[in-house]
Amino acid sequence: MQNHIYYIRYALQYADMQIPQLVSIFNTQVQCRGWSSMRVYHDQALIDEFQRRGIDTSVVTDGKNISFAHPVKYDIQGNKLVFVS
Repeated sequence: MQNHIYYIRYALQYADMQIPQLVSIFNTQVQCRGWSSMRVYHDQALIDEFQRRGIDTSVVTDGKNISFAHPVKYDIQGNKLVFVS
């Protein structure tokens, strides 16, 4: 997947963003039910960028599946994504 042109496009775009921007992009996808191959590249590149920065994403992914069921925020102290309460 990481060699696909659309994945690369998203990955390059996300590499230039600040963490709050990435969180905002994640939250725009919350409760979206649409599914396509483009969304797969988008979602994986987004999660990979969080992880590349060492951010714990375990609240939204188990390594195989990504959940957009709840909005998240960045916990700077724990360097992790947490659910918005």
